Amino acid sequence: MKKIFNGLSFSVWIIIAVIITLIYPSPFLGAGGIQFKIFIIPLLQLIMFGMGSTMGLQDFQEILKSPKAVFLGVFFQFSIMPLVGWGLTKVFDFPTEIAAGIILVGCMPCGLASNVMSYLAKANVALSLTLTSIATFLAPILTPFLMKTLAGQLIEIHFWDMVWEISKLILIPIILGVIYNQLIGQKWPWFQKQLPLISMLSIAFIIIIITANGRNSLLSVGPLLVLACFLHNTIGFILGYWGGRVTGLPEKDCRTIAIEVGLQNAGLASGLAMAMGKVATLGLPAAIFGPLMNINGSTLANYWKNKSV
Repeated sequence: MKKIFNGLSFSVWIIIAVIITLIYPSPFLGAGGIQFKIFIIPLLQLIMFGMGSTMGLQDFQEILKSPKAVFLGVFFQFSIMPLVGWGLTKVFDFPTEIAAGIILVGCMPCGLASNVMSYLAKANVALSLTLTSIATFLAPILTPFLMKTLAGQLIEIHFWDMVWEISKLILIPIILGVIYNQLIGQKWPWFQKQLPLISMLSIAFIIIIITANGRNSLLSVGPLLVLACFLHNTIGFILGYWGGRVTGLPEKDCRTIAIEVGLQNAGLASGLAMAMGKVATLGLPAAIFGPLMNINGSTLANYWKNKSV
């Protein structure tokens, strides 16, 4: 079962599920009077809880070892992707809420798969863990600020409401995950081992729910939105890598920053779209970006895996 959901094959299964959902959306909208979209936020909180249960002080060790790489990685994370997303909304003529969704994806912290991709790419895994952790903890402030600045003309952004929503979605579950790991994590090793699989299944379910709810909007802008998400992701990889190169970072660190910048937490974007009541429009770019970034990221990681550092 786990092998089916590893690496590139996971993204392939997601794409198949999305295609089925586009053809037959009704079963994925709800059942027995219950709308499945109500599960998006608790599923995301479960994913964040799983992330917290694996975190420790060692995730922040690179701050002392490589402060320059950590600073640049965080800076590029919250500058390149938001600005590229904003730029793409000027190139493509999308409806305002979908355009805001592209910017929203760009304003997210690093994707949860970045650490695995960094390992495959022979990059700096310790730096990857540090960047993911720091970016996640900065997101409750930086994401609302960037959204207010870059997308405030497209949709109404309530800064403090978004701060609270992100805190509920990531900070509180992560903190609870850390507490769980310290108190009872070792007593339930079977549950700890299943958390990665639970997280991937949760991500898959979130993407399917968003696709079903946003089917009509997706069909109207589908190919162009796929292209925009592909460009967003690819440009993030390129600028992240060369941002590291021109600032004199080692090759391993450049690869790490490229992956951290290009892979966004699309699940968090989906949760925020749901919290704002716009999952069928604002959440669509995240549903497309998620599988695309995993395919592109796996391809890039495999390329670097076979290339000497």
